[in-house]
Amino acid sequence: MKITPISHPLNATVRVPGSKSLTNRALLIASLANGQTKLTNALFSDDSKYFAQALQTLGFDVQLDEANHEMTVNGLGGKIPSNKAELFIGNAGTAARFLSAFLTLGNGDYILDGEPRMRERPIQDLIDSLNRLGVEAEATNACPPVKISASGLPGGKTKIAGDISSQFLSALLMVAPYAKSPIEIELTTELNSKPYVDMTIAVMKDFGVEIERDNYSHFTIHSSQYLPILNCPVESDASAASYFFAAPAICGGSVKVENISRKSLQGDIRFLDVLTQMGCKVTEADHSITVHRPSSIVGIDVDMRDIPDTAQTLAAIAPFADSPTRIRGIASARVKETDRVSATCTELKRLGVQVEEHQGGMTIYPTFNLQPATIQTYHDHRMAMAFSLIGLRFDGVTIENPSCVSKTFPDYFEALNALRVPSPAGEG
Repeated sequence: MKITPISHPLNATVRVPGSKSLTNRALLIASLANGQTKLTNALFSDDSKYFAQALQTLGFDVQLDEANHEMTVNGLGGKIPSNKAELFIGNAGTAARFLSAFLTLGNGDYILDGEPRMRERPIQDLIDSLNRLGVEAEATNACPPVKISASGLPGGKTKIAGDISSQFLSALLMVAPYAKSPIEIELTTELNSKPYVDMTIAVMKDFGVEIERDNYSHFTIHSSQYLPILNCPVESDASAASYFFAAPAICGGSVKVENISRKSLQGDIRFLDVLTQMGCKVTEADHSITVHRPSSIVGIDVDMRDIPDTAQTLAAIAPFADSPTRIRGIASARVKETDRVSATCTELKRLGVQVEEHQGGMTIYPTFNLQPATIQTYHDHRMAMAFSLIGLRFDGVTIENPSCVSKTFPDYFEALNALRVPSPAGEG
């Protein structure tokens, strides 16, 4: 797909879909609650559909109304209906981690598998942590497929690393209230992506369960029951919004993103702080955020360990800054849908951008003479979405396999085209 540049400063309004992170957390917890929960503004993408379909395969009544962005889940109070199932979850990392912990509550034999890339994504630390709690589970070569012979989750003390994926800890936290005895979790490393764990704890609280914690080092979860929520609205996705927050930093002008707040549970809302450091102006109104670039932008030195999913977005802005940009703390991005550090550096170089790759990040230098290129996406939705932003300013960007955005944002390119349409007077 060839990206056509926009030759004028932006003055646009867009709306992005519901949060993947919140949709998948709410789906899991709603299935554990005893009663019916309706998710509104739910995300319908490859990842969330894999999750919902896995629950259906396990025997849950999950009704999907894509036209109205609604999912209705009839929870069974911690019981899993099926005692034997094979689940296919594509390359959905959240589904793989969350469901591996969830299946331990069942009574039977389960296999969880995915696409070839999923079979390269580490899960052994979560399996080891579950084994310490009395679960019989194993992973092939430390990655999916995962095999679980479940007879309920016994409970007890366990430990988990925090620097591989915060989803390991989130998975343990969400299922822990249904263990046979209290669960204590000790972190063995510093925790990356802390906002995602904060989000997990906040969603658990919304459904009526609170935990004890010592900052991000120790967590205690007692036996409890989630309460269903008749109407559970899902925030718009802050990771998806990051591309539209970034667009004016590249093209100039303003973009307003609707149905999102700085008070969002999602950590990636902090990407706005990154844009502010670069020289953008951020304003908030009721249910919307507007980003404006008043003049040029400057490069920054930033640790993105808590918001690694927005690192590629910053990498797309960086060549247009007045000074170098150093991105740090994203070694965990190497085990995402692709090795995002290596892939991002490779594709920036393909465009003629001067970039240095580091183990935990990269340094990107201002580049005034880009060269035309077809961007390889590595089947990674965030590669496609981030690099398309460069094409809004430079005529020469073609995105290979653009359909990979269906993983989290099926209508991304339609929303990107909406940037070409000026907002009604007074709205920009």
